[in-house]
Amino acid sequence: MKKRLFMILAVLLCFGTALFAQDASGAEEAAANAGGLSAGIRYLAAAIAVGLACLAGGIAVAKIGSSAMGAMSENPELSGKALPFVGLAEGICLWGMLVAVLILIL
Repeated sequence: MKKRLFMILAVLLCFGTALFAQDASGAEEAAANAGGLSAGIRYLAAAIAVGLACLAGGIAVAKIGSSAMGAMSENPELSGKALPFVGLAEGICLWGMLVAVLILIL
């Protein structure tokens, strides 16, 4: 399964540039339509950055939070040591948002 997924991604990366290739006359037309396709791709990239970062952050918070609650049920003094790890996992979402803002601005 992993090999098939890798092969599909490799083919998409190799032939993905051919989908957006233009000849010399197309460059002038693309300059006239500034912000068309490239703006759409930027919005899509920003959405993927935020979506994947929040998905990964949610998974991390779920695993860390359940482990922290289990540890605190056995030893209540561990609550101060477990909370920073949950905060670090939530920081993943903020990094995704920062990347999305940079994609949209630059």
